[in-house]
Amino acid sequence: MRRLVSAALALFGAFLTPALAQQPQRSECLAMANAAPRAMPVAFRPAAGTAEVEITYAGHSTYFIDTPGGLRIATDYSGAYQVGRLPDVVTMNRAHSTHYSLFPDKRIPHVLHGWSEDGKPAIVSERISDTFIRNVTTDIRRYFGDDAGTDMIRDGNSIFIFEVAGLCIGHLGHLHHKLDDSHFAQIGRLDIVMVPIDGTYTMSLDGVSDITKRLRASVVLPMHRFATPLDDFMHRIGQQFEIDRRSGRSFRMSRDALPPKPTVIILDGV
Repeated sequence: MRRLVSAALALFGAFLTPALAQQPQRSECLAMANAAPRAMPVAFRPAAGTAEVEITYAGHSTYFIDTPGGLRIATDYSGAYQVGRLPDVVTMNRAHSTHYSLFPDKRIPHVLHGWSEDGKPAIVSERISDTFIRNVTTDIRRYFGDDAGTDMIRDGNSIFIFEVAGLCIGHLGHLHHKLDDSHFAQIGRLDIVMVPIDGTYTMSLDGVSDITKRLRASVVLPMHRFATPLDDFMHRIGQQFEIDRRSGRSFRMSRDALPPKPTVIILDGV
């Protein structure tokens, strides 16, 4: 009888394991965003809060994220903006060629596209080393020379979210339109958000400022900066945000070190 039970359990496990492997990974940022507030003793701090990520602005929309586990991630990677060693993971958006490469260095083991070639939304939900990476798709405008007959490409852009060291880090990509409630629900809580502030090629400063305020991230990192006066962006997001201008191109951040008041960090060392 025991042998029959053991054989049945083994057979069940053989079918169950692949099914579990296909289940979407669990997002801690979504779980924390949806959880009810709870009391926490003052002396208690989660272990993950002491781990730090290092964030480096390489230029345009490319930030490098170096994780406690040694993983190096580059956002909106075209290969034109490189700092230090080659990244292990690159995310891309196909707005135009400064945000992606169809021929990245073959030594990069993980290349994650924010778009799909089959007309369906790209789905990214992967745990790589100590980081869980997922995406939320948005639409993008078509550019000159594209005669497909429609103004927008559905799901052509991705907001990438990186969950590491207890932090929820979001990169808005080449965002072209306002986000609705379903987008915010899919994004969940963000501690750090990378925001395009060009005001023309992506979306208006008013529009991106409204999104920034609603996301309520502790740290805002401007990108796609061009000649946009930072004062204009700061005026629109309001006095509830501090500004921290730094001469370097990198900073380190842990969950414990998040500023008590939402802060825009400007990295001028590029």
